[in-house]
Amino acid sequence: MGSVRLTEEEFVNEVIDIVKKAKDSNIVIRILGGLAIYVHSETAKQIYGERERLGAGENIFRDLDLIAYSKQRKQIMGFFEKTLGFEPDRMINILFGDRRLVYHHPEHGYYVDLFFDKLEFSHDMNFGTEPGNGRLEPDYPTISLADLVLEKTQIHQINFKDVVDLACLFLCHDVNSSSGNDVIDGNYIATVLADDWGFWYDAVNNLSIVKRYAGDFHSAGKISLDQHDTIIGRIDKLLKMIEEKPKTSKWTKRARKGTKKKWWREVEEITR
Repeated sequence: MGSVRLTEEEFVNEVIDIVKKAKDSNIVIRILGGLAIYVHSETAKQIYGERERLGAGENIFRDLDLIAYSKQRKQIMGFFEKTLGFEPDRMINILFGDRRLVYHHPEHGYYVDLFFDKLEFSHDMNFGTEPGNGRLEPDYPTISLADLVLEKTQIHQINFKDVVDLACLFLCHDVNSSSGNDVIDGNYIATVLADDWGFWYDAVNNLSIVKRYAGDFHSAGKISLDQHDTIIGRIDKLLKMIEEKPKTSKWTKRARKGTKKKWWREVEEITR
């Protein structure tokens, strides 16, 4: 685990600058996770404030998670090692370099965990393999809001920090049936989940968990009634879209087995 020797704003500015420099070098890199939620929103200060008031305000910026296309792997290695001067974790990069690369910032202390093409955790999220043919370009400097929702809801055993991330995401962004930089594309989320029963099962359960916590947050006086209703209303809108989306034959076939068969992948953490 890294330790960021920067303030929150310094870290955010540095991360955005890394993505911008990559773009200037014709390299496509996007930010993942809670940091992406912070960066994406125009009300980033509000998001961080909400995290603190909800009880997840400890040092949230520890490492930097990024995703890129494997077709640009050599360019990316040169970019981080030569242009930026990051130190590679040579053992991890040798063993797992086709799927991910790990770098360490020698001055500011944090690690960069860069994934290629897809996230393979409790469930798979595919982003494509090359520029112009994937899901990284539609948004900048993060993955899209819809993909951020999927990234958080794919977690089989969701933790409190991820619940707060999702609550903040729905508080700051509406759900719609089309893509856009400031809205969550519910249609895309519903389409992905309509083809994968296991992903659908965990995602729907996790969205229900966020709704329950939103009620707890309001009861404890940590969010207003308007904020509570906004979160609940947007999640309900998304759940309705997920429910109404026609399911594929693959989904239907897997649904017959239900929870009698394991529907998620155990996640193995790489030790740095």
